[in-house]
Amino acid sequence: MRKEYRIKDNKEFQHVFDAGKSFANRQLVIYYIRKSPQDQQDHFRIGISVGKKIGNAVTRNRIKRYLRQSFRELETRIIPTLNIVVIARQPTKDMNYREVKKSVVHLLSKQQLFRK
Repeated sequence: MRKEYRIKDNKEFQHVFDAGKSFANRQLVIYYIRKSPQDQQDHFRIGISVGKKIGNAVTRNRIKRYLRQSFRELETRIIPTLNIVVIARQPTKDMNYREVKKSVVHLLSKQQLFRK
């Protein structure tokens, strides 16, 4: 995932939390907001949050790598005018890459965030 496709600024995270919609399963919480077509956003942007309660730095970084790779593989299918924030929950610390990707696909398809 290229750096310009990431949400890093706290203001942007807060905007997605406040104005966006959320949905979740046991492993992940996803907040998203649709940007207007006038914003010239030709690619979705993603922010990832993994709290310290999940585990040590090695575990948290592994989860973030899995999430980034999942979105990288799904990038052609996701609607490009979205800003997405993903929050990992406790069960993700015991998951492998395939399980993380399956959870992401489940949530995105449930909310119809894939292109038609």
